[in-house]
Amino acid sequence: MSTIAQSVLLFILAGFCEIGGGYLVWQALRNGKGWFVGLFGGTLLILYGIVPTFQPAHFGRVYAAYGGVFVVMSLLWGWHFDKNIPDFPDVLGAALCLAGVAIIMYWPRS
Repeated sequence: MSTIAQSVLLFILAGFCEIGGGYLVWQALRNGKGWFVGLFGGTLLILYGIVPTFQPAHFGRVYAAYGGVFVVMSLLWGWHFDKNIPDFPDVLGAALCLAGVAIIMYWPRS
């Protein structure tokens, strides 16, 4: 597997841990889904702190790029789970974020 493909998969895994964990904590505290849902969400958030350490770049670059990935994944999560369909400004903003991620993480450096 190429370094870029591995990096993209790590971004997606971290996104599921961060957004899924946050969503479950939200469900527990805001929608009364129970403490076990919140605990599972908290566990996912801990995993989110671990997954980025496997990225090949340094901390600042990785977390800057994760911001863009999480924008996109948050919109997709809201669309799937809460049925909030992204509108044109959402899609345009997400595309710009992904362009930023590509530049930050994968632009050739000497």
